[in-house]
Amino acid sequence: MSRSQHITIFEDGGRLLAEAEVRLQSDRISAQLRVEAGHLPAGTRTQLVDAVLELPGAAPGTPLDMALPAGDAEILQRVRERCTSVSARAAGATCHLHTAIPAE
Repeated sequence: MSRSQHITIFEDGGRLLAEAEVRLQSDRISAQLRVEAGHLPAGTRTQLVDAVLELPGAAPGTPLDMALPAGDAEILQRVRERCTSVSARAAGATCHLHTAIPAE
C-alpha cells in the first residue's frame, strides 16, 4: 500500500517556489523535487529538503530515493548535512539520490 503527498513552498506573494511529489510505501519513500527557475529566496531549497525528511509517519531509517535537478548543490548539501549515508548519481538533467530518513 502506498500513499502520496504533495509538498509546496510558496513565496509571500503566492508564487510557487518549489515542490515535491512524495510516495510513501511500506518499505521505502520516493520523492521528486522541483524548484522554479531563476532567483529564489535564500533557504527555499533547504526548506523543501527539510519538509521531505520530516514527513509525518516516516520512520527513521526508512530508505529514501530522491530525484532532483542535476547540479542543485544546495539540495544535495542539505541532504548530506541531515543524513549519514548518501549516494548520488547523475542521469541526464536529473540527480538520483539514495539515503534514509534520519533519526532526530
